[in-house]
Amino acid sequence: MSIIPEFLMKRVYKKGSLKQTEDGVCFDLKNVLGPGFISGFSFVKINDAIFEADKVKFLTQGSEIPAEAVSEENPIGFRLGQEGTLILQGAKCLRDGINQIIIELMNPEAGKVKLSLSDHFQAA
Repeated sequence: MSIIPEFLMKRVYKKGSLKQTEDGVCFDLKNVLGPGFISGFSFVKINDAIFEADKVKFLTQGSEIPAEAVSEENPIGFRLGQEGTLILQGAKCLRDGINQIIIELMNPEAGKVKLSLSDHFQAA
């Protein structure tokens, strides 16, 4: 697993950004650690629902990138201060209250990075 301590990785997630939309579930990330690359998405899990890369999109700097298109040969640059939104297409897995989120991705320097966190969601 990652050489980056989990307490630092959790700072990348923008607390309170978890939302249910017409397209699915989305939440925001912001790179507060330093310039780097994402070289693959393994999965995103919310509560008991797992979303493989083919159901995940990453929106950043006006571009929409399918997670399955991200690889070592086609990484996403994610510079310090850059923000992005992960969209889980068609997801309807949020519960009122606390939701558990796991994001597993690849970084060329750190290898497999797994981020485990929770966020609150309140249905309208």
